[in-house]
Amino acid sequence: MSAGCKRRRSLQLGDGMGIRKDQGHQFSLGHYLKRRNGVALGASGSLGNMMQRSFGAASFAGFWRYWNPIFSYYLDKHVYGPTSRFAPRWLALLVTFLICGSLHDIVTLVYRGSTQFLFTLWFLFFALGVILSEGMGMNMARRPFWFRAAMHLTYLLVCLVLAISAQELFVG
Repeated sequence: MSAGCKRRRSLQLGDGMGIRKDQGHQFSLGHYLKRRNGVALGASGSLGNMMQRSFGAASFAGFWRYWNPIFSYYLDKHVYGPTSRFAPRWLALLVTFLICGSLHDIVTLVYRGSTQFLFTLWFLFFALGVILSEGMGMNMARRPFWFRAAMHLTYLLVCLVLAISAQELFVG
């Protein structure tokens, strides 16, 4: 296998949320976005590509690899990457999702003047879904797109229902 093929394969199959190192250098945001969406930052079709790749992903982890690549670039660079240096992958993933949810709740707090921590709870369930599905070896690659999209949408909605239920139970 050529060096270029190995590098491309590591970009596609790597662990974490997506930033890969190539010969000791991290990819720039522009390069990262092109790898995730197939088009350059700000290019026409970027949103459509993100939706197609996210909802067509073979796993829940794959969904998050493609969803909101600008935000995931920074989460990987500043949260997942540093955390995974000293913690197991599942814990780094959990911490990353909790921080992401917390950031969404902070925006809610700034905008509304209060928060109910719905996003933090929702992202907790997203993380648990990723961790559990990976543990079970979930792979929908051989399923048609409509099935994968339906599974991802169901996953998002089930996590929302669980978050709302937990919010009512704990936050009141």
